Amino acid sequence: MLKENLSLSQLFAIIIGFNLGTTLVIVLGISAKEDAWIAVLLTTAIGILITSFFLNLNELVPSKNLFEIIEFGFNRAIAIPITLIYTLYFFYLASRTIRDFGELTSTFILPLTPIEVIVITLMVIIGYIVYLGIEILGRTTEIFIPYSALFLLLLIVFLIASHNLSITKIQPVLARGILPVIKTMFPIEINRPYGELLVMTCIFPHITNIKMRKKLVLFSVAFSGILLTIATLIITTSLGITTATRATFPLLSTTRLISISELIERIDALAVFIIILGIIIKSSIFVYSGLKGLEFIFKYQYRYFVVPIVCIISMFSIFISLDINDHVKEAASAVPYLLYLPLQFAFPSFLLFILLIKKIKRKDKAKLHENP
Repeated sequence: MLKENLSLSQLFAIIIGFNLGTTLVIVLGISAKEDAWIAVLLTTAIGILITSFFLNLNELVPSKNLFEIIEFGFNRAIAIPITLIYTLYFFYLASRTIRDFGELTSTFILPLTPIEVIVITLMVIIGYIVYLGIEILGRTTEIFIPYSALFLLLLIVFLIASHNLSITKIQPVLARGILPVIKTMFPIEINRPYGELLVMTCIFPHITNIKMRKKLVLFSVAFSGILLTIATLIITTSLGITTATRATFPLLSTTRLISISELIERIDALAVFIIILGIIIKSSIFVYSGLKGLEFIFKYQYRYFVVPIVCIISMFSIFISLDINDHVKEAASAVPYLLYLPLQFAFPSFLLFILLIKKIKRKDKAKLHENP
């Protein structure tokens, strides 16, 4: 089978879409109140460091994905159970992401349509994309991401034109000090979306231009962070922090404020396009990476598992929570401590330590052979 490859532009588009993903569904840093945009901006800086860490992990064994790196660091007997944990973790994140889409669609777009129909429809699309391969996802993302950036720009222009933005709504800056901002950043905001970028270690081996990969990935993360900061500023300066906190989907609530001479209004479709595209990209990456984990465990091509996994994730997305309030409550619970932090940071740090020791040992052996 031919190896699937991604170009640098496709990788850039995938990272932008992945980071925007569900992040725009629920505003980042909202617990920091008027300083939410500061929390998002500072989290972006930390996100660049986190991404650099994941890149360094991958660059020690550049031709291997996460599961193959684990096997390289330990052995297959140890790698299989760890791979199974990460596979289930990626499928869990895919389920939560798809449920975000279901709640958004059933609330704002198709309120009379059962959420089961919405979820299954999306999963059919994602399953088809993943079955065709990562190259198809890259090409699709490359085409549509520029439209997301354009629509976000249009939203800003329309909000300014309709006089809905007020800088006084985020003043005074840091009135409660920096501590609330730091509490907002750790640990919840650093894992969404930056800690989740660990999944990209399953994508990096597909990049043809390895030399430029690191610079482009870091630039993509920084650029997406700026977009998220702008989106947070738009929401807080238009809705105000009280309304933004109470809104189920703040970005959509913001677009409903737009009214220019009674000609341009109710342009929810722009925000919906940005969010849905990001959700499709993010879900597809999680599903693809989980399938690659199954491929590693069972040594069968991942496409054999697409249909049953799509059915399982569809069912789990439906039963994962009772309603939107339960769904949001779980995201703000102890899950980041019990699940995200160990899998996103603790084990990868230990794995990097093992890989560095192996690298040092290889260098020492090479020196012994050179100087017997």
